[in-house]
Amino acid sequence: MIRVIIERSIAESLEANYEDTAKQTLQKAIRAPGFISGESLKDITNSRHRVILCNWRSTQDWQAWQQSHERKEMMDKLNLMLEREEKVTVLEMP
Repeated sequence: MIRVIIERSIAESLEANYEDTAKQTLQKAIRAPGFISGESLKDITNSRHRVILCNWRSTQDWQAWQQSHERKEMMDKLNLMLEREEKVTVLEMP
């Protein structure tokens, strides 16, 4: 199993739009092969900083989702609401 940490910084005044699109993205990820679980967290000191934690069965499953047409479509929408490119970190259990 691997854990993927995604950090995003939402542009000012776009938080509500971001939430709707992020929920749609999660709904699509849930149906992806190898997806185990996921959650979205909001920084208590900066409401525009979001951290998404998700668990995947394997690196290959994550990469398949990351490169999928569905995710790319959703990221095209999300990227319009971000101040900068998302930061993705992939961790494996020892």
